[in-house]
Amino acid sequence: MTGPPTRRRGRGGDGAPVVPDATFTSYYGRPVVKAAPWGHDIPAYLFLGGLAAGSSLLGAGADLTDRPTLRRTGRLGAMVSISLSFVALVHDLGRPGRFANMLRVAKPTSPMSVGTWLLTLYGPAAGVAGTAEVARYLPMPDRVRTLLGGLARPAGIAAAFTAPAVAAYTGVLLGDTATPAWSSARRELPFVFVGSAASAAGGLGMVGAAFVDAGPARRLAFAGLMGEVVAEQYMERSMGRAVEALRTGRAGTILRAGKVCTGAGGLTALAAELFGRRAKRSGQALSAVAGVALMAGSACTRFAIFEAGQASARDPKYTVVPQRERVDLR
Repeated sequence: MTGPPTRRRGRGGDGAPVVPDATFTSYYGRPVVKAAPWGHDIPAYLFLGGLAAGSSLLGAGADLTDRPTLRRTGRLGAMVSISLSFVALVHDLGRPGRFANMLRVAKPTSPMSVGTWLLTLYGPAAGVAGTAEVARYLPMPDRVRTLLGGLARPAGIAAAFTAPAVAAYTGVLLGDTATPAWSSARRELPFVFVGSAASAAGGLGMVGAAFVDAGPARRLAFAGLMGEVVAEQYMERSMGRAVEALRTGRAGTILRAGKVCTGAGGLTALAAELFGRRAKRSGQALSAVAGVALMAGSACTRFAIFEAGQASARDPKYTVVPQRERVDLR
């Protein structure tokens, strides 16, 4: 790394520097921070985990308020999403044993350790609730069906109880790394991820549930959408120079696509809410379109943030220049 710029007074004594300010860079332009060794299974894992968490909340609420189609959509959505999330995580780890190895310790100061235990508690509960929904349509002994039916509500409530932490911990996990774009957004990332999870789960509920049952899904989607938008604005303001990695390149393209999908989904959901009560068939169609758009927007948000982090780790300016700026301020 080069030293501070050298200044000499000119003949006129005006103090103007003869030598221009040095450009600070890394050794031979090599990355200062090693990019996370994660493939694209990880942003899929982030999205699916959030979708599962929000769906568990909807499923538990629908069960307690007697909304059968929304209950079924929430429980099945949570079970399928968390199963696929596990598949993506294990595929990135290389073998299932590596996930089991993380359960040997419980370290409250480690987001990865806390997240591993959260998933271990959440997954079986969501699985039991989802299996109870599938059992309603499969031939099996009445004793087994009755047992699953009795376990469905407690399991669904247990999954809903841990769901907010499941939706938020991945944001804490990314922010705890040295990756410039993620580290600079560490305060806002959990809120962005929770809002994104809520809008995605609301979207899934709007797709799978009958219009008359999907009111809570629409309200959750609106709340998540607004929360995500506000948290994203605060996040981009707090990221400093690293926000360039989020707004440019591949990450910028994905983020803009996500904002378009989220905005279109929100407007379509609003139209479904306003006009669907008069024409339920049209309301159902609008809800389905809005739900797909909201889920696509949520997925784009996770992939964009992931790509921004990897890009910021590969470019040394996102590490070196902020360091020099902090030194100058001191």
